[in-house]
Amino acid sequence: MPQIIFTFTKTTRMRYYVAFLGALMLLVFSSCRKDFSAELSSGKLTFSKDTVYLDTVFTNIGSSTYNLKVYNKSNKNISVPFIGLGRGENSFYRLNVDGVPGKIFENVEILAKDSLYIFIETTLDYSQVTNPIYTDEIVFDSGENLQEVKLVTLVKDAHFLFPSKDSNGFIETISIGKTTNGEDLKVNGFFLEDNTTFTNEKPYVIYGYCAVPASKTLTIEAGAKIHFHANSGLVISKNATLTINGELNNKVIIEGDRLEPQFREIPGQWGAIWLRAGSKNNSIKNTIIKNASAGIISDSIGNNSAPTLIIKNSQIYNSSNFGILGRETNIYGENLVINNSGQSSLACTIGGTYNFVHSTFANYWNNSFRQYPSVLINNFFTYSKNNAQIVEARDLHAANFTNCIIDGNGNIELVIDKAEGTVFNYSFKNNLLRFKDLNDPIHYIDNIFNGNPHFKSPEINELIIGDKSDAVKKGSETGKILAPNDILGVTRTSPPDIGAYQNIIFN
Repeated sequence: MPQIIFTFTKTTRMRYYVAFLGALMLLVFSSCRKDFSAELSSGKLTFSKDTVYLDTVFTNIGSSTYNLKVYNKSNKNISVPFIGLGRGENSFYRLNVDGVPGKIFENVEILAKDSLYIFIETTLDYSQVTNPIYTDEIVFDSGENLQEVKLVTLVKDAHFLFPSKDSNGFIETISIGKTTNGEDLKVNGFFLEDNTTFTNEKPYVIYGYCAVPASKTLTIEAGAKIHFHANSGLVISKNATLTINGELNNKVIIEGDRLEPQFREIPGQWGAIWLRAGSKNNSIKNTIIKNASAGIISDSIGNNSAPTLIIKNSQIYNSSNFGILGRETNIYGENLVINNSGQSSLACTIGGTYNFVHSTFANYWNNSFRQYPSVLINNFFTYSKNNAQIVEARDLHAANFTNCIIDGNGNIELVIDKAEGTVFNYSFKNNLLRFKDLNDPIHYIDNIFNGNPHFKSPEINELIIGDKSDAVKKGSETGKILAPNDILGVTRTSPPDIGAYQNIIFN
């Protein structure tokens, strides 16, 4: 049989490739045509919620981002002719549909048995809305196929305090100390002009560090609400004074400026209340301080005669570093509660004078590893100079704790660290301490070591004690004389319970 030989010319090969490519493209497009065809929506979309509540915002401060999920539960791909805000381009809401920002969208496709996300934000101007409850709706389609999801936001008016800008756009700064090179350490901030009163008429929102100038006083009235933006705080200068006059049933609240529920217990949202060295006669009563880097920093110059700070019936929670950091200062506290601090709830450092009665210092921090105990007491600081570690010691004139609870989720929640050759006076009387049991009748008198405080829910800052607490009726009458009522105004028993609270029976 003769051999048949097929010979392909260049032209023949080119025709073959073109035919093959055409067939391949026809196969691909024919197989995908079903995915890209869509029918008009029939008004049977379903939604993850029928109303989206964008939580309270301050005027002209943007909200968090909220989402709505839109479902196509049918077996067919659909096209929604119109998705948009009911108020159209005039709405204070903003949408993002399938990654595209805007307020009006046309011909939005949703595959069969699939869904799409709509993200919602808002920035509201209180002066431009007639009702502080601002509403709109996301509209889907029209006519008989019309569907709506409502949007609701509460907007609050506020006093806004912030640094000024010069003609070149530079933000005003204030000096808060010196760098290691002796240069001024500056932060964005501003000085109040005179004696100032923050009222409870409407909240205060502060950007940058608000400083009280020398010889002036900032007074904060009962019921006032102070909100600090990120990297902001309050500075009380030398010879200046802070007076916070909260009341039992009308407390002052100091926290960050994000009002959404997910921010309610987030530490480190703002800086600190800083009582600088030489500030005087500072007083804080019936106040809640939350979510700072350090709730209060108190500096002094070894003044052991008059307190730099008197703090009563107050609570400090969720500080990313310290609840109170005292540095060679003088603090008196009663009915004080501090919990959930990234380092120590109370740090009495570089000596000074500290007296606390009927207070609860706990630390149930669980956001990260915690290096320090609930309460730290020392009388020195260290720094490096010429590659050497230098220790500077100061006198600890007093660190007295009476009828207090010191507890937490660590094995040891009290550390006392002394530099030799200095005055170092301290005393613990009738306290409940998570600490090693010591036979030291000079410094420790009638304390309960490693007992059960029986807190209600310490992880969420509920530190009232139950009737099964080892602190019940174990306090001294001396402490009761100084603080006859607990932090809730309840008359203390005789003998009193240890800590800031009288016990209750948990439900």
